[in-house]
Amino acid sequence: MMDPVEKILERIKEARKEYGYSHENMAHELGISQAAYTNLEKNESKLTVERLLAIASILKKPPYHFLDGTPQNIYNQQNTDNVIGHQENIYKENKEMLEKLVLSYESRIEELKDEILFLRERLKK
Repeated sequence: MMDPVEKILERIKEARKEYGYSHENMAHELGISQAAYTNLEKNESKLTVERLLAIASILKKPPYHFLDGTPQNIYNQQNTDNVIGHQENIYKENKEMLEKLVLSYESRIEELKDEILFLRERLKK
């Protein structure tokens, strides 16, 4: 079983290949030698948070992609006046998206009902 760092490095390797970058490309973008990048991906040198963030930026992936692959609930933990407004905006955006999805599904259900009625009438003939 892979340890968490090995999983992260495997996801980096997959994303790098998906992006079409070689070890040399990544090393150049990071400002390190190809050997240093190879050692990083092989877990022979330590991956720092700063380097992970740089790799995520280069490969155009969010940092959580390498940590888990799926976003989880992310909470703003800063204690400022904007927190409540920020949470309300997220709630409002999610609510609007949900309402749009419900309307879309309801519309599709009506279309399917009409199609069923049409087909039933065709079968009666």
